[in-house]
Amino acid sequence: MSSNQDHFAEPCSSRREFLKTGVAAAGFVLTGGPQSACAAAAADPKRRVTKLSEHVFVYHGPINVGIVRDGDRAVLIDCGDGRVAQALSDLGIQSVARIMFTHHHRDQACGARKWADAGAQIGVPESERHLFADPASYWNDDRHLWRVYASFRPHRLTLTEPLRVDEVYADGHEIRFGAAVIRVLDTPGHTNGSISFVVEADGRRVVFCGDCIYDEGRVWDVSSLQQGFSQGGRKIGGYHGFMGDRWRLVESLGRIGACQAQTLVPSHGHVMSEPVRAIEALVARLESCYENYVAISALRHYFPELFTDYAGRPGQMPIRPGIDPPACLRHFGTTWMLVSQTGAALVMDVGSNNTVQQLKKMLERDEIKRVDALWVTHYHFDHTDGIPLFQQEFDVPCITDRRLADVITNPRAWRLPCLAPEAVRVDRPMEDGQSWEWHEFKLTSYFFPGQTLYHAALLAEGEGLRMLFVGDSHTMSGIDDYCAQNRNFLGRDVGFQYCVSLIEQLQPTHIFNCHVDPAFTFTGEEIRFMRQTLDEREKRFGALVPWEHANYGLDDSWVRCFPYTQQARAGERVTVEVVFTNHAAIAQATACRATLPAAWGGTATDWKTADVPAKTEKGLSLTLQIPAGAAAGRYVVPIDVKHGSYDLPQFAEAVVEVS
Repeated sequence: MSSNQDHFAEPCSSRREFLKTGVAAAGFVLTGGPQSACAAAAADPKRRVTKLSEHVFVYHGPINVGIVRDGDRAVLIDCGDGRVAQALSDLGIQSVARIMFTHHHRDQACGARKWADAGAQIGVPESERHLFADPASYWNDDRHLWRVYASFRPHRLTLTEPLRVDEVYADGHEIRFGAAVIRVLDTPGHTNGSISFVVEADGRRVVFCGDCIYDEGRVWDVSSLQQGFSQGGRKIGGYHGFMGDRWRLVESLGRIGACQAQTLVPSHGHVMSEPVRAIEALVARLESCYENYVAISALRHYFPELFTDYAGRPGQMPIRPGIDPPACLRHFGTTWMLVSQTGAALVMDVGSNNTVQQLKKMLERDEIKRVDALWVTHYHFDHTDGIPLFQQEFDVPCITDRRLADVITNPRAWRLPCLAPEAVRVDRPMEDGQSWEWHEFKLTSYFFPGQTLYHAALLAEGEGLRMLFVGDSHTMSGIDDYCAQNRNFLGRDVGFQYCVSLIEQLQPTHIFNCHVDPAFTFTGEEIRFMRQTLDEREKRFGALVPWEHANYGLDDSWVRCFPYTQQARAGERVTVEVVFTNHAAIAQATACRATLPAAWGGTATDWKTADVPAKTEKGLSLTLQIPAGAAAGRYVVPIDVKHGSYDLPQFAEAVVEVS
């Protein structure tokens, strides 16, 4: 039962006190850190349980599950996919009295139903109750699937089936269970409602901290920190908030460290016997990574108020001056328009219906003679929302890179930020480097994986000019990589490294961003600086996450389902391709299966397996049978994943609309 009385002999002190007593971040060498107290237990299937004290244990499965024992009963802190059941039996535990969750993600809770049905009380963070009890309210709201811009919370790892909630926890809530006192600590960062549990038993203090930390100096992922924030009097939304919740995470880590626990247990990762050292190392790495990010960020051009703390620091690339655009161009909204000497126009992006009306007025005023074609730079809705009307009004070919064409012609098959569900007709999907003549200009299409992986650039050569239209990928201050969910890969020959190398090769006289009026260029030295900064970023973020490469922690879609959404009828079979991007330098043994919704029987498909070669993408097909009596509605099908050494229950999902 809960009580407001503080039963701790040494309650958690303030963050300031913690920072005074903690290891100085500047003095920590940023390496992988020492072997954790239970790394061997996690690696050895015969040693799946670590005993922390007489009444407190940790089960090491796909996530770490806390076990607080009282005779033959237990309280679980998170439960993972339920494989902890065997460990409970081995310990002589016959019943689970309560499961207490640190946060709402599926991998924390997908195995809880059997204990809930057997009478276990289910307790969850107060602000995340609805995500446990009514996940359909999330999945049935199209604002979480399409045009995702303002917020990336809640995350797609939300439960797919409801779980009864018996109690909710807020900061300071306290529960006694046998010899243990469990206190709730508010620790947002990984999710908005994340909490930690401070367990006092047998003269020891243990903190179960969810995914606030992985182990010394590392976090499970970076993409989950995508969040809007305020800084320097300026507020931005989730789309621009790369690592935007690191400030709250650091505050939460400070609160955890201030508890002066002997042991720190994360959901993913290794038990830490020196929590202060582990936390200070992580705080230092987060700052080091973010400072590297700011050095070449386009946000310095758009929102300089956000980065006043970094102004004047060494290692920041100077912001380039603008250049007046040539007379052959027009710019309005997110549209650049190339006008030939004949008066014909090539339109690049149509962000709204107002753009279509403006084009019609320009034709009426004889400012242009006709519209010849449409070029699309990328799939974001502020560049495509006017295309359906444009294609009704102007019977002209739509041209873009074939990879981008795959997205915009079938958008409901993808889950990406700022993607509108309305399909765009593409008449000429282009290969990388494919050229064609248009009046006095030579035009060349390029694959340009900058702001998004699915992005195109257009080089227009003529009248002594080499004009490169890069969509939203660059500004005068560097690169536009402020949303991790856009799939900005790190590494030579991918992502922005590929883009800056192409710019160096093409040597444009002008570079154009769709949101910026002036043109700009980069010097050879600035290109080298961006390349070196990205090289260093790959190392720093690689040290921040535990995966074989930094991209696993940054790329929210390294496992994705295709199509992401599809329609079918009751009684039909549907096929889902589970597509893996192997970011590692060696092939990875990979497997997947689908867990069918409870309304479809709740069983799992057989595992499909394959070796995914290094640095490549490979799909595995799963066939799902929809029962003949399935009711109409939206069903979310979670996908279990194994990849290399990682066992990841319900790590991805596909959506099936039954009509």
